[in-house]
Amino acid sequence: METYSANNLPAVLIIGLVVVIALLAIGLIFAKLYKRATKETAFVRTGLGGEKVIKDGGAIVLPVVHEIIPVNMNTLRIEVEKTQKDALITKDRMRVDVKADFYLRVAPSASGISMAAQTLGTRTTRAEEVKKLMESKFVDVLRAVAAEMTMTEMHEQRADFVQKVQQSVANDLEKNGLELESVSLTGFDQTDLDFFNENNAFDAEGRARLAKIIEEKRKETNDIQQENRIKIETRNLEAEKESLNIKREEEEARLMQEQVLQFKRQEQKAEIAKQREQKEREEREAGIAKEKAVEAAEIDKSRELETREIAKRKALEEARIAQQQDVEVAEQVKQIAVATKSEEESAARAKAAEAEKTKVEKEEAVTTARQVAEAKRRMEIEVIDARKEAEREAVGITVEAQAKKEAAENAAEAILTEAKASADAKMLQAQADEKVLAVEAAGKQALYDAENTLKDEQIELQKALAILNVLPEIIASAVKPLENIKGIKILQGYGTGNAAGGADGTISTGNGSMADQVTQAALNYRANAPVVDALLREVGLVDKAGGSLTDLLKGDNAMVAALTSQTGTATETKSNGAGPAPQ
Repeated sequence: METYSANNLPAVLIIGLVVVIALLAIGLIFAKLYKRATKETAFVRTGLGGEKVIKDGGAIVLPVVHEIIPVNMNTLRIEVEKTQKDALITKDRMRVDVKADFYLRVAPSASGISMAAQTLGTRTTRAEEVKKLMESKFVDVLRAVAAEMTMTEMHEQRADFVQKVQQSVANDLEKNGLELESVSLTGFDQTDLDFFNENNAFDAEGRARLAKIIEEKRKETNDIQQENRIKIETRNLEAEKESLNIKREEEEARLMQEQVLQFKRQEQKAEIAKQREQKEREEREAGIAKEKAVEAAEIDKSRELETREIAKRKALEEARIAQQQDVEVAEQVKQIAVATKSEEESAARAKAAEAEKTKVEKEEAVTTARQVAEAKRRMEIEVIDARKEAEREAVGITVEAQAKKEAAENAAEAILTEAKASADAKMLQAQADEKVLAVEAAGKQALYDAENTLKDEQIELQKALAILNVLPEIIASAVKPLENIKGIKILQGYGTGNAAGGADGTISTGNGSMADQVTQAALNYRANAPVVDALLREVGLVDKAGGSLTDLLKGDNAMVAALTSQTGTATETKSNGAGPAPQ
């Protein structure tokens, strides 16, 4: 048994080797004959066993008995461009240059692969051959769809245009086992006018419409350009106006600022002048108060000295009374005659003075009227000139006039204060004089009382004679301020006051108005009138109950009547050759 096994071992090995070799040969043959399909390429096997579409797997392809046709499953891009003379004609007879890309592939189905293999064969692997085969179809579809749409619609409705192309070409592609993925309209423009054939009805109509559109658009463009130009120019004009308005407002603001600054400067100057005037007025008032105090002290001192002097004179008079009694009795008759003569002379002088006064008043009236007319004429000329000048210097003059007005008012107040102070001083002086005269009168009254040998009529006569001796001086002193009125002039000025203060504190008549001069003279008269009236009442020339200088001038008083009567009696006695009656 073992021997048999050993003898058969080579045969077994040979058989095994043969089997292995056979298997290897079969494997090699299988590998050689087996064809696989890929994602990019499918194939169709025909022959023994019929048609078989291989898309994902593989199949044995036996030589002689089988035939395979490869089918390209990749997407093919077919570019179709129609321009210039070959451009598409639209519904409105316009030519458009179109460039479109068609993306197509073999339908991924057994029927599609089979149809593609049947109609296209191996050309699916060569894109140029497919393009040559399919381009005419694509061009036909493009022309057909373009003929249904105007150029404007094609441009504005590209999606619709592409969709219509896809729908139109899909049926033709299915017959070749192809399907259209998408269509891209990569180029679209109106064909240049040079490629329109004038002898072609379509081109002629499109050329006319194109020319019309071009001219209309050109006109519209020109209109838009002109409108834009007008708008630009209008806007430039408005901007220029706004710029000028801004410059004008800036200039007005600058001028207003300068005017405000000028007003501020003028107000500051006026305030400084006002403060300076106020300080000067206070200094003058202080000086006046000081002078009043000095004058009051001097008046008191003078009054004391005069009182002592009066007492001394009274003692001397009392010593001389006895000696003068005899002399005065003898001279009384002579004095009466002299008084009568003096009265007549006074009456004659009064009449002459009244006539001279009337003449002077008439001359002054004529002079006044002439000067008033001249002043009015000068005033009108000055008013016109001042108005012209005021229009040019309105701001400065107004402020300066206000300052001068305030300064003039301050000066007037200072002058009025000085005048009041002067009047007060004169009143004090008058009161002092009145008291001095009263003391003197009391002394003389005591002297006359001592002359108890004289009659009351003789005493009154002596008093009247004494008053008559000093009466012209008193009256002249009372009316002396009226002598300052040398003439009446009416002047009109701008920016000045109605009166100006003199260096001595009095009011200058040359600068004041007539009313101011008369008022000042009347004030001076009224300041002295109480003194004169008191003296006249004290000596008995007027009624002590309320007589005044006016009553004396009119002759309304008992003393004058008695003196006149006595003078008449003496005159009558003298004419009869008789002497005065013994006392």
